[in-house]
Amino acid sequence: MTTNFSIRHFGIVVQNIDESLFFYENLLGFKVFKKMEECGPEISTFLGIKNVKVTTIKMRNQLNQMIELLYYQEQAHKNDVFINQLGPTHLALSVSNLDDLYQNFKKQNIEFISSPIITDNKFAKVAFCKAPEGTFIELVEEL
Repeated sequence: MTTNFSIRHFGIVVQNIDESLFFYENLLGFKVFKKMEECGPEISTFLGIKNVKVTTIKMRNQLNQMIELLYYQEQAHKNDVFINQLGPTHLALSVSNLDDLYQNFKKQNIEFISSPIITDNKFAKVAFCKAPEGTFIELVEEL
């Protein structure tokens, strides 16, 4: 039996929904297409969290790629995030004019690991920034 897979979305648990919406919508260009307040036995069962209440916000970019912001009514577990930890570590986005984007993000007090750097193979210019909840965002401009 063969099953085909495609990536549906990337889920991001956020601590401050307003900061995160501003970042993903106004800085990265994702647009909200569905917002729900979810609770009840079904979601509690498949998440494995008793009496869970979560706001989910599904967003798409101009290429129809989707992310989902999740804001739990109960405080989410805060972990330090490291770029070299096991498991998923970042969301990579293709961008145009990374230098201008970098300057704009810096004006918005977005934290970066470094300024944009051209890769050794001269294929791309890359910079990593952090979203408000701590997710690393890799911004890649192909040269």
